[in-house]
Amino acid sequence: MTNSAARTATIALVGDRSPNVVSHTRIPLILDALALRDRLVLDAYWIPSEDAEAADAVHGFDAVWVLPGSPYRSEAGVLRAIRTAREEGIPFLGTCGGFQHALLEYARDVCGLTRVAHAENDPDAEDLLIEPLACSLVGHEAAVRVEPGTLAESAIGSGRTVERYFCSYGPSRHLDTLRAHGLRLSGHDEDGHVRVAELPGHPFFLATLFQPELSGDGSRPHPVIRALARAAVAHATERVRASV
Repeated sequence: MTNSAARTATIALVGDRSPNVVSHTRIPLILDALALRDRLVLDAYWIPSEDAEAADAVHGFDAVWVLPGSPYRSEAGVLRAIRTAREEGIPFLGTCGGFQHALLEYARDVCGLTRVAHAENDPDAEDLLIEPLACSLVGHEAAVRVEPGTLAESAIGSGRTVERYFCSYGPSRHLDTLRAHGLRLSGHDEDGHVRVAELPGHPFFLATLFQPELSGDGSRPHPVIRALARAAVAHATERVRASV
């Protein structure tokens, strides 16, 4: 344990909760492990994608985690939650579908690529940012190379990691435009395909195509999830200080 006293923060879990999504069933185990092993207590609230359409749905939380389980019932709700976290400096993690939609939100709202789409949501769109992968990663493990000096490297603690996936979609177009507007594509597979993205200057904004919630059996939270929890607690602490 890192501290004798537990530290607490609130976290919005954005996604359409389902017992059929393995990563969703892992969340209670992960939260318990964070509290027991790291003394990081996350008071978690599930927010369905449709409810996330409200302007204040994630306002006031100490962290936002957009979980796998796409296609979401409301793309608009997920994108709004991501935008709120990005603009308000709320620690953010997007995994699998959360990664894909974080890039989609950034492309539309920051880069001005208002017509880009996700093939899972709009397969007939003319300008797809997120497309079917050439080889599905459902059930696969693969190496990820992480750029030095990045948030991803700091969180993972290594320049290389092997991670689990459960997805069939990923980014392929407009990557140079995303980079030019400040998004850092900080992790790639061994073929050079983007697997991690982050936003420099934000307190904590990280998105991974892999699913850290599937690491091990859930009893030892993945370093990326521990990093999010620490960022959430730091956000909560600062919020309390600011209110005094």
